[in-house]
Amino acid sequence: MKVALVSCSKNKREYKCSAAEMYSESTLFTKATKYIKNNEYDKWFILSALHGLLEPKKQIEPYNVTLNNMKNLEIKIWAEQVMQQLQQHEITSIDFYAGDKYRKYLIPLLEKEGVICNVPLKGMGIGQQLQFYTKNF
Repeated sequence: MKVALVSCSKNKREYKCSAAEMYSESTLFTKATKYIKNNEYDKWFILSALHGLLEPKKQIEPYNVTLNNMKNLEIKIWAEQVMQQLQQHEITSIDFYAGDKYRKYLIPLLEKEGVICNVPLKGMGIGQQLQFYTKNF
């Protein structure tokens, strides 16, 4: 199964809603998910600093947790928890539409299990990513 992972965003709705709606305040998140939906992925998930792996339709409450405020050990523990969540799915390939903090400890865990990991927009700044999504809808 080919999967896309997109990171959550700082900007969130202020009410309980689906995870996909929660982060739709963010232009980057909205453009990334639109791009993902228009490409050939079997499934996509959201990487959340609080929840780990989120199904887009899962109902969640607003929160204010970010990997940016976590120490490396905390991010490693988060990555191990996400890995456990991902192992519940038969994933063969993952494309990451998420920043380095979300990827750096998770990709080695996945690759160790034989999952092919790609970072299609690696090295692009936020402005470049937005341009990419705008051009490729």
